[in-house]
Amino acid sequence: MTAAVEPMDTIRGACGHDCPDTCGWVVEVRNGAAERLSGDPTHPFTRGTLCAKVNHYLERVYHPDRVLHPLKRVGAKGEGRFARVSWDEALADIASRWQAIVAESGEEAILPYSSAGVQGLIQQASLDMRLFGSMGTSGLDRNICGAVAAAGLSATLGVGTGIDPEDVVHSRYLVLWGTNTIVTNLHFWPLVREAQGRGAKLVVVDPIRTRTAEAADWHLQIKPASDAALALAMMHVMVRDGLVDLDFVTRHAIGYDALAERVQQYSPAQVAPMVGLPADVIERFAREYATTQPSLLRPLIGIEHHRNGAMQFRTLACLPVLSGAWRHRGGGLARSTHALHFGVLAMDRVLMPEVYKPDVRVLNMRDLGVDLCSRELQPRVRALIAYGVNPMVSMPNQNLIRQGLLREDLFTVVSDLFVTDTARYADYVLPATSQIEHLDLSPAWGHLYLALNRPAIAPRGESVPNTELFRRLAAALRRTDEWLFESDESMLRAALASGHPWLEGITYERLWREGSVRLNRPPDWRPFANGGFPTRSGKAVRIESGKAFGSCFSCRGGRTIRRICSKCL
Repeated sequence: MTAAVEPMDTIRGACGHDCPDTCGWVVEVRNGAAERLSGDPTHPFTRGTLCAKVNHYLERVYHPDRVLHPLKRVGAKGEGRFARVSWDEALADIASRWQAIVAESGEEAILPYSSAGVQGLIQQASLDMRLFGSMGTSGLDRNICGAVAAAGLSATLGVGTGIDPEDVVHSRYLVLWGTNTIVTNLHFWPLVREAQGRGAKLVVVDPIRTRTAEAADWHLQIKPASDAALALAMMHVMVRDGLVDLDFVTRHAIGYDALAERVQQYSPAQVAPMVGLPADVIERFAREYATTQPSLLRPLIGIEHHRNGAMQFRTLACLPVLSGAWRHRGGGLARSTHALHFGVLAMDRVLMPEVYKPDVRVLNMRDLGVDLCSRELQPRVRALIAYGVNPMVSMPNQNLIRQGLLREDLFTVVSDLFVTDTARYADYVLPATSQIEHLDLSPAWGHLYLALNRPAIAPRGESVPNTELFRRLAAALRRTDEWLFESDESMLRAALASGHPWLEGITYERLWREGSVRLNRPPDWRPFANGGFPTRSGKAVRIESGKAFGSCFSCRGGRTIRRICSKCL
């Protein structure tokens, strides 16, 4: 007789990569093993497709080189030679070493170092923030990406986001600025095509002839980092030719006269050599943008990866204010939606900032190599724990980071799925779960669908989610605070219980059943159609002559270092 085939279970989840699409996926499981992973066909934004990288995600889950047990270094740092140890042995040694370092050098000698290796609500940041915040360890400015754009846009608009990206279908003049959408934001591309089908003109501003540029109606191949100059020349044409929506500007902006005077210095003829476009092309672009409504700017990451990237975003943000594009559905600017998600979730309930020790030093994650090698930094960093991050390949000054990690007096712990370039220098490597092995809530930065990532299989080997790792570390440190041991489900339920109208009816149970649910965005939502910019004045703010920004967080003596002003960026 043929043995009966066990039925297949289907578990919904969401990709945890740092990508605007945050794809919904389906894991098919038989006998406790994941046999297939595919896009969730019921997800309205990602529509059943995954990118080329994530299509092979199960290969990572079941890769023979995956770390499945705690490992202790037995060779020289950097050799990558480890021996298996028990969780109890690893935790006891880590806690003992940390306690000794604190006794000798203080809590700030410990540096927790993490980023968006797993981009979920609680696995990226929750119990770790509570533990290290309450200990008083060194803080970390984790703004290696995104903060530049958010700072620049916020300086003009008061916020780093814009319209719902799905409203692009209502646009009639769409500018993809510094983004290769087909490759890096592929689920947004069908919406772009729909807008084109409704009559929109697609313009791509990019120094490179990308696949997206090739598919556009018009490609403006500017010189790298000349974006602000092009935007200023566009404003010159709009002011000169009377194409500014003066009613909108008068009601909802500050400093138009000063800006109009400033852009006189940026005529298309003057700017053309700097930008790399003929003056008549700049003229045409400016006129088309200003006179075709709704017009939408879609900048993503490309612009911010340059010196003065924040100022380039700030300058760009002036364009939809001058054109009045915010009045129209599908008009204005569309960038990250993270602020919309995190603005409605009860984040303080998850992070619990009230338990953090005040006035601890905050180090910038981009300066890891400098800080590890510094002898002036007091206290010196003597312990590093890295999770959700591989700084040896993702941070500047790789050689300096390596030099720091080679320090014999630096005690390093890494939690990861593999022995990464960073983990090779660790004293302990702890096994982390993959995305299909843990529970999380997945906000998106490219759309408004909130997803619940359900664990599809049990953690392989002895791997644990980040949340469980920090419960174990808290116990090893003999902490007894109940809020250091809160369950994953409890934290997620608390995050959803903010009472915000955009979350009305979006419960843990509903997400468990449906996988993903769209935030309750009001119909025909135009965030700044009637002004109401979240600035101090409630109005869009002009670019100040002779200044990049006002006073930044660092200049005001706040905890966040090098975050806003061009001097600090």
